[in-house]
Amino acid sequence: MRIVLLGAPGSGKGTQAKRLKVDLGIAHISTGDLLRAAVKAGTSLGLKAKAVMESGQLVSDGIVLGLLEERLAQSDTKPGFVLDGYPRNLAQANALDGLLARVGQPLDAVVKLNVPDAAIVKRCEIRFEQEHRADDNPETVRKRLAVYAEQTAPVADFYAQRGLLTEIDGVGDIDAIGDRVLAALRARG
Repeated sequence: MRIVLLGAPGSGKGTQAKRLKVDLGIAHISTGDLLRAAVKAGTSLGLKAKAVMESGQLVSDGIVLGLLEERLAQSDTKPGFVLDGYPRNLAQANALDGLLARVGQPLDAVVKLNVPDAAIVKRCEIRFEQEHRADDNPETVRKRLAVYAEQTAPVADFYAQRGLLTEIDGVGDIDAIGDRVLAALRARG
């Protein structure tokens, strides 16, 4: 099964992607992890990404798409994959559709984890206190939620129009949320 997980920052995408990897036996693909690994390995795309990141800029969609194409060519993605937090905007969604069509691996489902902003801020405050992640401080989280509402939320409509979107209540016990995600995916076939 080939899946995209959508949701606001702090909605639990990474947590549920890790669970889907185990439960469905599919690859977990995080573009952030891909970027860090490519930079560390010194690949051609990694070197390009490193130069961009060191200049304080955002890595281009073209570089990220190239990394995704390389990753999708690996054998562990043949049974399926879960994309964690990508695409983040409509241009990336269109580019991803093109890439997946080219490699013959179209999406089977898109799952959006719905979590109210107040619950996300609270989750991130707890994580900030425990893990001291700079991107989890409340002010940063509120800014990230605003960017998500503007740029990423429309991606859900993009996939809804294609009949791929399933929305899941992302509030509650992690295992219960995971069970809802699995049930929804199994219902899609």
